[in-house]
Amino acid sequence: MIHPSTELRFISPEIGFGVVATEFIPKGTITWVLDSLDRSFTMEQIEAMHPMLQHHIHTYTYRDFKRNHVLCWDHGRYVNHSFRSNCLSTAYDFEIAIRDILPGEQLTDDYGYLNVLEPFEAVDEGTERKVVYPDDLLKFHQEWDAELLAVFPFILDQNQPLKTMLPQGLWEKIQSIALGEEKMNSILENYYRPEP
Repeated sequence: MIHPSTELRFISPEIGFGVVATEFIPKGTITWVLDSLDRSFTMEQIEAMHPMLQHHIHTYTYRDFKRNHVLCWDHGRYVNHSFRSNCLSTAYDFEIAIRDILPGEQLTDDYGYLNVLEPFEAVDEGTERKVVYPDDLLKFHQEWDAELLAVFPFILDQNQPLKTMLPQGLWEKIQSIALGEEKMNSILENYYRPEP
C-alpha cells in the first residue's frame, strides 16, 4: 500500500504517469508497505498468461528475492525510477522516505534495487550512473544500507499512516533498529539470485 498522501498524476509524455505527494512527507516516513492485496506471480504463471497480460506484468512488477514478480494493487506500481530517489526499499517489505518529499514532488525509487530483467538507460539526471542493471544490488547495497541507517532513527519521530499495515512484530523490530539495539538487515537480502 502506498502512502495515503499521494496521488497518480501525468508527469510528461516522456515519463508518463507518476506518484506525487499531496502533502509534505518528511524523511523517515514509511511510504509503501507490501500488503495482502499485492499479487505475487511465479515465472510459470506468467508464461501461461496471455501476451498482453505478460506485458503488463513485466511493465508494472518488481522481482523479489524468491524469484517472483510482485504486482502492487494500487498506484504504487507507478512509482518512477530516479538515480536520486527520495524513497528506498528495505529488507522488511516496506519503503521509507530518505529525504523530505514536498507537495507536488514525485515519490521515486532507484530501480537498481528492484531486480530488473534487462538493463535499461534511464533519463539523464546528471548522475554518474546512466543505466540500471539487474545486478545493481550487488554493486550498491552498501551505499543504500548507509542511507537507510542514517534515516532509520527518524522513523520513530514521524506520523506513520502505514504503521498498522506492517506485519505483527515488525514495528518492535523497527524500533530496536532505530534505537541501535538491533542490527538492520541489508537491502542485499532483496537480491534476486538467478538460478544456476
